[in-house]
Amino acid sequence: MGEMVKIDALGEDAVFPAYLAAPAADAHAAIIVIPEIFGVNAGIRQKCDLLAAAGYLAVAPDIFWRFAPGVELNPDVETELQEAFGYFGQYDADDGVRDIEAVIHAIRKGLSGHVPVEKVGCVGYCLGGRLAYMAATRTDISASVGYYGVMIDQMLNESHAIANPLMLHIPTADHFVGPEAQAAIHAGLGSHPKVTLHDYEGLDHGFAAEMGNRRDNEGAQLADSRTAAFFTEHLG
Repeated sequence: MGEMVKIDALGEDAVFPAYLAAPAADAHAAIIVIPEIFGVNAGIRQKCDLLAAAGYLAVAPDIFWRFAPGVELNPDVETELQEAFGYFGQYDADDGVRDIEAVIHAIRKGLSGHVPVEKVGCVGYCLGGRLAYMAATRTDISASVGYYGVMIDQMLNESHAIANPLMLHIPTADHFVGPEAQAAIHAGLGSHPKVTLHDYEGLDHGFAAEMGNRRDNEGAQLADSRTAAFFTEHLG
């Protein structure tokens, strides 16, 4: 269903790749799918394909293009998991949110022959969940969703800049985002008029992965149904 396209980097003489999945008819809205630390792998492409089937123009940027272009990793393979952690250590999230903004601009101008789309949302996972939060604080993205976003508790000082709706999915047994970080997120964002928080009791990081050992079907279906309703409400 999808294809690889090139996007002009923001403020750099460079382009970076992204996976694009388009619906059969012109899309009324677009959703940027921000990967985990495993690249634009089969699971991320499947999320894009499902969004396209629901009528959205879906775009997943290669967030590691500066130092590991085209990498696709499997979190169930230990060596690939460790490779992904290494990339996470190299990654500059400030560059990442600029890349998200570049994708927003490309979609609104008309990406790869598709009609320009004004309403653009994003959904991110793990590191992508952090970038979804950063997109909500630093860009004019129409709506954002983050699943098990890492390090959001360290960026709560930016929450005053959230102007458009943000939803965060928080598994309570997340071994990368511990109880103190979760408590800080609830304390810092729970009363924000633009923010919706959902806890998933006993679930761990990665529970909404499309495939693999981390997926919890019941939890993933609940979270994804909430995400779908959220985008229907805020993107149309």
